[in-house]
Amino acid sequence: MKRMRDYSLSVNLSASERAKREIIHRTYRLQRTNINKEFNQYLIGKYCNFTRTANFWDLFDKLDGIVDLSDPDTSLPNSIHALQTAEAIHNDANQPDWMALCGLIHDMGKILYLDGCDVDGTSKETQWALVGDTFATGLSISDSVVLPEYNSCNKDHTSDSLELPAMNCGLHNLSMSFGHDEYMYRLLIANRHNLPLEAEYIIRYHSLYLWHTENAYGEYENQIDAKMKPVVQQFNKYDLYTKDDSKPLAWSPQLRAYYSQLVSKYISSNLIIKY
Repeated sequence: MKRMRDYSLSVNLSASERAKREIIHRTYRLQRTNINKEFNQYLIGKYCNFTRTANFWDLFDKLDGIVDLSDPDTSLPNSIHALQTAEAIHNDANQPDWMALCGLIHDMGKILYLDGCDVDGTSKETQWALVGDTFATGLSISDSVVLPEYNSCNKDHTSDSLELPAMNCGLHNLSMSFGHDEYMYRLLIANRHNLPLEAEYIIRYHSLYLWHTENAYGEYENQIDAKMKPVVQQFNKYDLYTKDDSKPLAWSPQLRAYYSQLVSKYISSNLIIKY
């Protein structure tokens, strides 16, 4: 099986693969350098006021135009990765239909690039406030995070006057680094979705590998977080291990019809959005 999430800059890499990984390193270095608790609140305030209406599929199709600069495992547009994930879940008879919809929309928050800018790290060219593993701002960052060598660039991580949250306060009381997870979660809340709580956790925390894979932030978990964690871990297997650039899926009228009825059932064919 292919080794997933390999960020090393070994001497055995091809020139093209090395160039790709250097972009990944630059993206994470800028993320750690710029996203602290204060900047996080600025990003949420700027990008999470949803005031306009747009068709779901018009928005989803914009994922054709972005490739995740932080992902070492695929060079396909996010729309294809979304369908790969969704179809793996759809074809698993043990999973509910809402889980397949989560597969389809889990990275949909990357449409933020349409309204993004280079300075904020939210543009198609920068992405450091849009993609990548997330972490709790306002705290030191665990060395189990991807590319921990860039933790020292983070103002919160190096601060000696951090105000620690209360024990067992719940993940919702931590300020996770802004990106497509938080953006899409807030977009769903603004649209009064009909998805279960499990889906909210998947959308909001699927990039929080420090929590669902490395078991960080356990001291801040509440009972609901602990209950939801296995659901996010289960989803992560579909998200991570369905990436295969040699087998890109293509949309068919049947697939579009199936996911359209899920969108109507759990969200809406039109979304309140700002872009």
